[in-house]
Amino acid sequence: EAIAAEALLRINEFNSQNIANTVWAFACVGWDSRELFIAFGSAIVERLGEFTEVEQSQLYVVALYVRIKWPNVDFPLARHRESL
Repeated sequence: EAIAAEALLRINEFNSQNIANTVWAFACVGWDSRELFIAFGSAIVERLGEFTEVEQSQLYVVALYVRIKWPNVDFPLARHRESL
């Protein structure tokens, strides 16, 4: 929880690789925080054009994870899944 809290505090300092790696890692471990994924999703949408193909593939996995985990929640990233 401390890492998630710190990541949320520093999200504006992250570059595209930091964002993709962090949110992907949280998805891989099945992190159960809608607030974290909403915050990162918003940051991702704001910077969508900055991500490399590898980072986009990580974000696609994240988009799938949040869609499966919370099917009735409208996440910013889930709306852009097709563009990843």
